[in-house]
Amino acid sequence: MESTETTPVVRAPYGSDPRQFGELRFPKSGGPFPVVMCIHGGFWRDRRDLSMTSPLCQALLERGLATWNIEYRRVGDPGGGWPHTFEDVRTAYRFLPDLARRYSFDLQRALVLGHSAGGHLALCLAGHEPGLKRAISLGGVVDLKQAAELNLGDGAVADFLGGKAAQVPEHYQEADPMQLKVRAAQWLIHGLKDAVVPSFLSRNYVQEKKLRGEDVHLLEIATAEHNDLIDPHSASWLKVEGTVRHMLGV
Repeated sequence: MESTETTPVVRAPYGSDPRQFGELRFPKSGGPFPVVMCIHGGFWRDRRDLSMTSPLCQALLERGLATWNIEYRRVGDPGGGWPHTFEDVRTAYRFLPDLARRYSFDLQRALVLGHSAGGHLALCLAGHEPGLKRAISLGGVVDLKQAAELNLGDGAVADFLGGKAAQVPEHYQEADPMQLKVRAAQWLIHGLKDAVVPSFLSRNYVQEKKLRGEDVHLLEIATAEHNDLIDPHSASWLKVEGTVRHMLGV
């Protein structure tokens, strides 16, 4: 399924806060379209925004897929951090049925994809939303306890969750995909040259979740660095795109 005719980017609010919005991209005709909800990274902080995943969304659009690229409150924003950051992501996901009615999306072929901290949010969402059937993590921070021990992002996990695991254990229990039961089909893609989030986080996650009987798969890309996975011009992109299309059956 490919389309060359596309609509302009449509900005749609899913809440009242200025950061509670997303950008829609979808072909002009041929719907209902499979839809990919995209969650950008940035260690849950307000230093990055949805422009990180805009090129990825445009590339998927050119393959006939609709995308819902969301913004959300982050650490440094009023109301950012756990649980409000996650509540924004959850609200944006639950807004998809409204968007489907307006823009001809096929929610039976929906997928949530996140990069880096967005990979964490995608799998966390899948752990809390049993109706979510497909999730992809790209270079994701998928084990919060270990990421905190490694001090990834210079204390990013503790900043996000409001403390260390011993201080707020209930936050880690609720937020950490490693501790959640995930019923969705999961693909974790990680570059072996990732210097931001070590690839063994994804490898260990997949090994552990397979033992628990989850439908989880790992794709390691030997030459990929952290941001290569969201760069349609990188040598890794075709593997990312192929995984998305495979999961959606297109």
